[in-house]
Amino acid sequence: MVKRNRRRSNIIADHREEKLILASASSARAALLGGAGLAFEKRPSDVDEDELKVSMKPEGAEATALALAELKARHISRQAADCLVIGADQLLDCGGVWLDKARDVGDAGDQLRLLRGTDHRLATAVCVMQNETCLWSYVGTPRLKMRAFSDSFIETYLQAAGDQAFGCVGAYRLEGLGAQLFDEIEGDYFTILGLPLLPLLEFLRTRGIVAS
Repeated sequence: MVKRNRRRSNIIADHREEKLILASASSARAALLGGAGLAFEKRPSDVDEDELKVSMKPEGAEATALALAELKARHISRQAADCLVIGADQLLDCGGVWLDKARDVGDAGDQLRLLRGTDHRLATAVCVMQNETCLWSYVGTPRLKMRAFSDSFIETYLQAAGDQAFGCVGAYRLEGLGAQLFDEIEGDYFTILGLPLLPLLEFLRTRGIVAS
């Protein structure tokens, strides 16, 4: 058993002594990194996102999501010399309308009524910084189409989903009951969950953090 664990570590775990920090409070992003076998510290970045969202709205959701990811990573990078800091952000864009995380059941219901029967995109950005310098970045934009469900379904869904509908943009978690809301999905599953994991792992291989 000891030998088996050591062999697995050689394949997927850290090879170089460069510390990884996730500049995010997201449990979903942390679960994705941990599930991929990465050792990291979770250090949420307490930054004001609203002003940047307003000023960058004309630049579009993708550019704004990337700017927010870089803002978070840079904030933590100032405090963590030589560490590799992962910043990430996601914006839901429905025909030019940007949605924030649902605050309560009323807000969640409003978001679902807006999104039902329509397409929306999740501009999902990730970057890696070291000493406040962006070493790498990536933005993915999966497309999702919700079903034209009824008001009664919204009520039933919100009662069943409970906390899964709050604290997340669009009032859904695709890995849970939120899957029942959709007709079509185009794009990478990890990116929809909030982190373009596969491109990130490829970058970390170039740093020797993950075995190639």
